[in-house]
Amino acid sequence: MISLSTIIVLAVVVVALALLSFLVANQYRKVGPNQALIISGGLKKTITLPDGRKRKIGYRYRLGGGTFVWPLLETVDILPMDVINLGLKTPEVLTHNGILIQAEASAQVKIDSDDDSIHLAAEQFLGTGKEGIREVSETILDGMMRAVIGAMTVEDIYQGRHKFAQKVIDSVKTDFSNMGLKLLSFSLKEISDTQGYLDALGKPHIAAAKRDAAIAEAETEKEAVIKSSGAKKEGEVARLNAEALIAKAQWENEAKKAESQVQVNSKKAQADHAYELERHRLSQQIKKEEAKVRSIEKQESIKIEEMEIKRKQKELDATVIKPSDARKYQIQAEAEAEGFRIQEEAKGKAEASRLEGKAEAQKLREQGAAEAEAMLKKAEAWGQYNQAAILDIYLKILPELAKNVSEPLSKVDKIVLVGGDKGTGATKITSQVADVLAQMPDVVKSLTGVDLKEYFKEKFSTDKKEKD
Repeated sequence: MISLSTIIVLAVVVVALALLSFLVANQYRKVGPNQALIISGGLKKTITLPDGRKRKIGYRYRLGGGTFVWPLLETVDILPMDVINLGLKTPEVLTHNGILIQAEASAQVKIDSDDDSIHLAAEQFLGTGKEGIREVSETILDGMMRAVIGAMTVEDIYQGRHKFAQKVIDSVKTDFSNMGLKLLSFSLKEISDTQGYLDALGKPHIAAAKRDAAIAEAETEKEAVIKSSGAKKEGEVARLNAEALIAKAQWENEAKKAESQVQVNSKKAQADHAYELERHRLSQQIKKEEAKVRSIEKQESIKIEEMEIKRKQKELDATVIKPSDARKYQIQAEAEAEGFRIQEEAKGKAEASRLEGKAEAQKLREQGAAEAEAMLKKAEAWGQYNQAAILDIYLKILPELAKNVSEPLSKVDKIVLVGGDKGTGATKITSQVADVLAQMPDVVKSLTGVDLKEYFKEKFSTDKKEKD
């Protein structure tokens, strides 16, 4: 029998397993495909931003599906990923030509599904939900709509709604991207004004349309009367012609009926006589054909016996003689093919090795000759340079040197200046570039022996004397 202590141990194990299963099931969090789980806490990890910079974050995410959350160490929030519909209506805004109008539009936004966008959206909208996203999106779109309205005329907006929508989409793309949002669509629904400007734009077109309609109606009525009179005249003439044609047709029909009856009687007599003649001829033909059939049957019986003899001979060739010959030829052909393959493979390897060595030697010869020729031409060119040419080369290098010295400054996004007295602050940045360039003549003199300062001094004195 099982002891009481064993029963107690088993019961404790069962209870522990049940509690562990409940804990695991309770800590496994799941969301739909339109939501993202943001699990905060735990170990930090390093991510790479779109601009190449790296940073550490203390959370992870799961887009749809589920994941286990460590109790006491991690917390879970849900980030909505579904589409959010926006209804937009601006107050009266001045257009480019000074007309106040109101605009109504609709848009659809959502958090983008790539890693960078989810990280940005989690940092800015986690906890605010759809309402936070809606409020920020409406604020940005409202401002951009006002800006685009101010840059376009009423006529441009009314006639180019797609162009207006595209400008708004292009304007908000950067702002939305910085927050991890994506503008799925944007459309201008309606524009209106309280001054009657849009109605005034339409009145000339309406009046022109009414005028054209009245003219077209009068023209149509005139053509209808003319065509109706002509149609009546043509109808009467057609009726009279039709009656005459009907009478003529009836007379011709009766004449043809009489002629047909005569021909029918004649044909009937001929047919009766021809029937008797044809019956006798067919009877004789049938007897001849029956004799031919009997003769053909005898000939076919003889042919069948001859074909059976040939079939048995071919069966013997196919089952005994031909397989033996085929096997013999197969063995001979395989032996010859194997010998030819081995011989050709050896020839191919030898030829490939020879050509490879020849090509490598030719390549080394051509490369050495080219390098020697280049070095000779370079030596000849340097031998022909005088001091003025060398100075000209160094003078051409100075702008490139200034660009390279100042280039690191162009890659700095933000500079914080502290102080500004006695050469510090903003003047220090440009003075450092000038100091580097000022040291160029001394560097040239120490490396080449050419004194740029002396050269410019002599150059300026010569130019001054020539002017005097």
